[in-house]
Amino acid sequence: MLAVSVNHYENFPVASWLCPRELRPAIGAIYWFARTADDLADEGDASAAQRLADLDASRNDLAAVFLGTPPSPRWAAVFDPLARAIATFHLPKAPLSDLLSAFEQDVTHPGYADRAELLDYCRRSANPVGRLLLHLYAVDDERAQRQSDAICTALQLANFWQDLGIDLVRGRNYLPRSDCARHGVAIEALRSRDDNASARALIADLVGWARSMMLDGAPLVHALPGRAGWELRLVVQGGLRVLDKIEQLHFATLRARPVLRWQDAPVMLWRALGMRASLAGSTA
Repeated sequence: MLAVSVNHYENFPVASWLCPRELRPAIGAIYWFARTADDLADEGDASAAQRLADLDASRNDLAAVFLGTPPSPRWAAVFDPLARAIATFHLPKAPLSDLLSAFEQDVTHPGYADRAELLDYCRRSANPVGRLLLHLYAVDDERAQRQSDAICTALQLANFWQDLGIDLVRGRNYLPRSDCARHGVAIEALRSRDDNASARALIADLVGWARSMMLDGAPLVHALPGRAGWELRLVVQGGLRVLDKIEQLHFATLRARPVLRWQDAPVMLWRALGMRASLAGSTA
């Protein structure tokens, strides 16, 4: 539902002034759980085996919390607040477990054969946070959950295509092999940042996919109560603006990483104010 980026959850609205005060501790607890597990998978110089062992230990602590038993003291600052949030709001376990599953997959860097495989990764790495936040707002109908999933996945895809040149150098490849083959693009050439017409056509195709998914989920802004709906409007417009920035670069994200700047805020705010139930057009 709300913005989540794999790389440190930069867009996660932690304790935002738009969030109801009573929900802020729970939102913060979910954030720190996700952030800590993400760092276990990505940060530092630990071996793959150590990263997987740490994530498994985190999974054991999560299980303990749901059983009502004390977790290990290793991540007390994470699991103590999370335990309170679980007890207070009856958070479901599955989305939290799915996040750990995705981070474990990050360690092994398997690559993705096609869009279906990448969507399955996003289902576990991005969509769970949106569903948890919907739970906090007591919005649980199936349509809202589908729209939340679409927004969360679109945000993650936007982040992937924004960070393409950086991720490939780090050995992280989220490009579906089937899309690369269809555009006649070799992964080895992309890793060497061979920016050419075929690579840009591939990125343009993937950006269009992310945009379409974002617009599919955007009507959710009208289903959320009060300030949450307004926050989600800005989240949606932020994701669309990133995609705009990639397009303005002529899809050359192998060479440069587009970023949002303060000058983009008025555009995002204006578009957020203009969002209507019909959501006609690419920015409505």
